[in-house]
Order: sequence, then structure tokens, then C-alpha cells
Amino acid sequence: MTEPIRSITLPPSKNPQQEGEWLRENLLRWLDTEFIPEAVNQIIAQRAGQIFVRQRMEGENDLGSLVIAIVTEMQAFDFSKSFYGEFAIANAVSDLLLESLGIDKCCGE
Repeated sequence: MTEPIRSITLPPSKNPQQEGEWLRENLLRWLDTEFIPEAVNQIIAQRAGQIFVRQRMEGENDLGSLVIAIVTEMQAFDFSKSFYGEFAIANAVSDLLLESLGIDKCCGE
């Protein structure tokens, strides 16, 4: 029988604004290096950071729930001037958070 994937819980947030700024900076760096730097990348990173901060301030610590919130809310964003979409952004946020926790994003360990 297959084992369900364990949920990943972030430590409770002590400073959501600082976490959001860290996420914005690192996501922007990822966006700019993955393809080419674009002005819209700053807006995308800012928006994803805002969603993340709000979720953390509301007490959300589950990584899966954070990712779903980012996908859901970024669907309203106009990605027509970008190489990216809401799923790429949410996955990048997940990868950045996993790296910050020392979790191998490839194999979940």
C-alpha cells in the first residue's frame, strides 16, 4: 500500500513581514535567472509575497495550503507579459521554502 505524502509544516511565523520580504527577494532572483529579467517579475514577486504574508498572519503554516492559496489568488493576475503562470510561481515559492527548511525538493527528505 502506498504511503500518503507527509504534509510539511512551517514553523510558526515570528515576523511575517520579514518572511514576506525574504520570499519576495528570493522569488524575484529566481524569476530573473530562470528566463530573462522582466519588469513584470517585480510585480509578480511582490504579489506572491503579499499573499504569503497574509496567509502567515492568518496562522497558516501548512506548505500545501500556502501553495494552493498562491495558485488560487495568482489566477487573477495578468501573466500575459510574463513567461510564467500561477502554477510556476506557486511551485517556485514551494521550492524556495523547502530549501530554506533544508528539505530536498526532489525527494522530500
